[in-house]
This record gives sequence, structure tokens and C-alpha cells, in this order.
Amino acid sequence: MLTGSLDSIRAQARGIEAAGYSGALTAETNHDPFLPHVLAAEHTTDLELMTSIAVAFARNPMTLANLAWDLQTLSQGRFTLGLGSQIKPHVTKRFSMPWSHPAPRMREMILAMRAIWDTWLTGTALQFRGEFYTHTLMTPFFTPSASDLDGFGVPRVFLAAVGGLMTEVAGEVGDGVFCHGFTTERYLREVTVPALQRGRAKVGKTLDGFEIAGPFFVVTGTNDEEREAAAKGTRQQIAFYGSTPAYRGVLELHGWGGLQDDLNQLSKAGEWERMGELIDDEVLDAFAVIAEPEDIAPALRRRFGDVVSRVAFYAPYQSDPDRWRTVLDDVKAI
Repeated sequence: MLTGSLDSIRAQARGIEAAGYSGALTAETNHDPFLPHVLAAEHTTDLELMTSIAVAFARNPMTLANLAWDLQTLSQGRFTLGLGSQIKPHVTKRFSMPWSHPAPRMREMILAMRAIWDTWLTGTALQFRGEFYTHTLMTPFFTPSASDLDGFGVPRVFLAAVGGLMTEVAGEVGDGVFCHGFTTERYLREVTVPALQRGRAKVGKTLDGFEIAGPFFVVTGTNDEEREAAAKGTRQQIAFYGSTPAYRGVLELHGWGGLQDDLNQLSKAGEWERMGELIDDEVLDAFAVIAEPEDIAPALRRRFGDVVSRVAFYAPYQSDPDRWRTVLDDVKAI
């Protein structure tokens, strides 16, 4: 992850590339998710750059088309646009934007953005009319040069998805999907993959060439203190996600629906510490790979090796850089 203020991004990006990572991600939390990639693109050569995620419904297809096009140009083909819907309170109360059927809106947003890119690349008239978005005006003054993307094409688009409907949309109109950190192996295999297959089938495609990426929880460390801190932090993060009604289906699949009720009540009371205490070892093991650093790659391979093409570590511990470089090399070989 690229985090913090912009004045730290140059050094972070160079360090991430030097450490052996394939890519760097930004999230729409306390900073803009796009601006860091301007600096990262300038100060790296091979590092892939992704937003994971930018809130789609805080923007419109035209602004997203411009942002992604320019970052793809600057990075010379290394940018992936990762989008997520967020939940209604954030969209309406944080961004003051309209909320409506998220899966159909997301589908239309991506199709509109692709229509805009097609106009810029081919010169065809922009005539996109949908239920949520209409784009019918594009003059030469506002059209970027198609030569900007010579050699690498438009950015890939990944969608973050948990529920079946949004996952189908990801399969239909996306190039990849970001599984939520709040995903178990069972949920991935029994819910996510079938939904992606349904989405791909709608456009006559299979999962060939489609990427499944996941920021999976990893509980590890180089000593007991780090491992205990990792486990505690992961329990609290699982509890935070589990308190969200939109993610209840993941818990229900495992027969833990009642846990969601308890977590939700505690979250409303601000009992964040107690929430983590409700995540027992069985729940922790379902959501997180718990292993010594050298055993992380084999553990990930056993769970996800035949399904997932990208792994983003969720808060790994890296107090020993040389040891961690070996871990990354092993993961990249999966």
C-alpha cells in the first residue's frame, strides 16, 4: 500500500519496488487515491500501480475516464483502475452523491467509461444513453490524443465485490475482481467464482484471462510479540468488517450469522475493543492465513493457488527485510 501524505510517496514507491513487490496500491481513505500514482509512476520503472479502491459513485464516468487515461499514459501502461461502490452512508453522507441500485449503476458506469475511451481512440461519435448516465457530447477540444496510449491500450478495470450481483457485474464488464479482505476460501469458491462465471457467460466469455485478486489477511511475524500483535489487529479488522450488514452473507455461509448481530450492536455502542474479542480462533483461521513467514506462500497456495492470480498482503510484518524478500519471491512463484 502507498499511504500517508504525498511528500512520502516517492520514497515509498521506490522502496516497494526495491523490496520485490510487483505492484503498489492506494485506497480512498484519508487521501486521494489517484494523486499518489502520479509520483509513483515518475519514480519507478516496473511497478504496477492500482487504486484499490477508488469510490466509483463519488465520481462520474467522464472524470474516471480522464483520470485513468492520464495515469495510464504517465505510467506507460502500468495503471489499473480499481473501483468499488462503497456503502450507502458513505456515498450519501460523506460524498453527498446519489445512491441507487449499486450493481446496475456500476455496470452502466463501466460501460459508459469504455464508450468514452472508444470515442477517444476511434473518433466515433459519443452516444451513450443509459438509466443512470448519459454522455453524448465530445468535441475535439476535449478529446485526448489516441497516440497517448500507443503500445499499451486503455487501463484495465477491476471491481471490488462481495455480494453476488456486484460480482456478476465484475465478471461481465471488468478485467478483474478485487475480493474483499473479508473473504474466506469457502466463500471465494462457493459464491465468488460461480458469480463471476455467470457474469462472464453473459458476454460469451470464460474466466480465461480474467484476474482474481485478494488482499487476504496474513497473521505472521518474526517473534512472539509481532505474531500476537498481528493476531490481535486481524481479529479487530475482521470484527470491524463483520459488523457491516452488507457483509453478513460471508458469515452466514459458515453458520455465524448471529456473530454479525453481536458485532453490529457493539459497533453502534463504540465497543471496538470488545468486538475483536468475539473473533475466536475458528473464525480467525477461516479468514486469515496464520503461518511463519517462510510458510506463507505454501499456505496461500493450498488455499487459493488454483483460483487467485494476485495477492495483496494485509498488513504484513517486515522487521527483517532480507527474510521478507524471500517470502515475496516464494509468493510470486505460486
